[in-house]
Amino acid sequence: MTRPPLGTRTPAPGWLNEPAVSRLLFADPRLAPLWLLLRVYVGYEWLTAGWGKLVNPGGVWVGEKAGVAVTGFLKGALAKTDGEHPDVQGGYAWFIQQVALPNAGLFSYLVVYGELLVGAALILGLFTGLAAFFGGFMNASYLLAGTVSINPVLFILATWLVLGWRVAGWWGLDRLVLPRFGVAPEQMRADRNP
Repeated sequence: MTRPPLGTRTPAPGWLNEPAVSRLLFADPRLAPLWLLLRVYVGYEWLTAGWGKLVNPGGVWVGEKAGVAVTGFLKGALAKTDGEHPDVQGGYAWFIQQVALPNAGLFSYLVVYGELLVGAALILGLFTGLAAFFGGFMNASYLLAGTVSINPVLFILATWLVLGWRVAGWWGLDRLVLPRFGVAPEQMRADRNP
């Protein structure tokens, strides 16, 4: 199926026109400064969280004692599975007990380097949609483990960045890198003539 030409009012069979407000918010480079601010803010939050864990003087995230901090976090999450309205639901508690806790060392490294990579990619505007997706995935994991903190805010912003991937990385490396992966420039920006 071929993509309809930009600017056509009648979509080709199998395609839907994008509403004007959606084009403006999620695909118009004129809003690139707004997306840059959101992207850098979320990236900074992830980068500083990962960096703090990486340079932790106790080495409980990476190194000889890797997994100690994750084990404490996960055991704290399991303590939230009781009561009439538990913070941690049964399915996620099973995942913690059967998958995460036995592999706490591995998960410790995944958390630290995942946070660093997501943060750096968002700040640089490199694979913005993908980085935001994985950031949102980590936020959802923390929320499922019963930790609120800044996670709801970052999850919402990550969701917006995923939706706005075409313009969120416009002032970043995406504009240069994505065409090398087959994303044509016209796919990244909206047609301004509806």
